[in-house]
Amino acid sequence: MTLAVDSKGGVARFRVKVQARARRDEIAGVHDGMLRLRVTAPALEGRANQAVVALLAEQLRVPRSSIKIIAGERSPQKAVEVAGLDAAAVLARLGLEPSGATPRRASVGTPGDKQS
Repeated sequence: MTLAVDSKGGVARFRVKVQARARRDEIAGVHDGMLRLRVTAPALEGRANQAVVALLAEQLRVPRSSIKIIAGERSPQKAVEVAGLDAAAVLARLGLEPSGATPRRASVGTPGDKQS
């Protein structure tokens, strides 16, 4: 399945499903048209949301200020808006092909993590 990305007026929108308190920050693939994210931060006081924004900013190579959670702030399923990118750019920077190919696994380690 491919990630469903809408773009209009220089803004891309897509849905994510977040697993908080994971082992590492990473993009875990696409499921039901949503990007699956794992973040180490707990879902308390907006910390998981901040981790989602940081992970997406790093992977999409945009400033954190370009990424907004527009729906689902208190839910694992969220709608995200990225200013300055279109749908094709989002898919390309995430390593996803529009045809629905499997994403390249992307992870971001925390200090002290061993990554293999």
